[in-house]
Amino acid sequence: MPRSRLFIWLLKKGFPLRTFFARFTKIPLLGRTMDYMLFQNDDIIYLPKDEVSTIKIDREIEYAEMVVPSSVLEHFIKEANYHWIMDWCICRSASSCKNYPIDLGCLFLGEAAMKIDPKLGRKVTKEEALNHAKMCREAGLVHLVGRNKLDTFWLKIGPGNKLLTVCNCCDCCCLWRILPHVSKKISSKVTKMPGVTVTVGDACIACGTCIEICFVHAISIVNEQAVISEMCRGCGRCVAVCPQNALILTIDRMENLEDSIEKIGSLVDLT
Repeated sequence: MPRSRLFIWLLKKGFPLRTFFARFTKIPLLGRTMDYMLFQNDDIIYLPKDEVSTIKIDREIEYAEMVVPSSVLEHFIKEANYHWIMDWCICRSASSCKNYPIDLGCLFLGEAAMKIDPKLGRKVTKEEALNHAKMCREAGLVHLVGRNKLDTFWLKIGPGNKLLTVCNCCDCCCLWRILPHVSKKISSKVTKMPGVTVTVGDACIACGTCIEICFVHAISIVNEQAVISEMCRGCGRCVAVCPQNALILTIDRMENLEDSIEKIGSLVDLT
């Protein structure tokens, strides 16, 4: 049976306390229990915003479609036999988001998605799924793609290896704002795309705009210049908002897009 409407209502009411509860993951025994119950086998990557991504090409392009990060997601949408769009984003709905559309919810791929309560969303075609992903990008949202046990828990579906989560995240309401506050073990399960680096150029004037947009606290000002830490998930938001165009996001080679597909594809059976 699907989760009760009361459970989802309580989940949304408790959402503002997510950072408070995230800190409990750093308590050894409790943290291991929470990891097992909510994050076991998780492996999620950020796909950088297409418009800020620079790819170093050191060989002839063999596949024309493999040229932007969003093509990684498009690969899985085309490969999957089952597609489901949520009618709303639980993060933005719970936070009454004013900056991004609440009705652009998660996209789920895989057989397990067909067990989601039909009152929460709808089964769609590949074309509808591709269009949904495009609308999310045009709205300024960033894709997170991977296996996420939290979704099997709150939606009461499974198995986890039959569900690929595509979360379309904003910088203000996303669940993963908890990353600076959870244990290192859990934090390490949400990563940037292989080969992605964000660097700071000489044009930086330490205005702090990038710090305001970074929701994982990965940027600081040192000696009047922005510095990117290892907490960076390579989403590209800071690059997009920098008024001096001083930040550069680079994917060091074309193969990294293919590596991302191979990595994600090993997590979930979409047939």
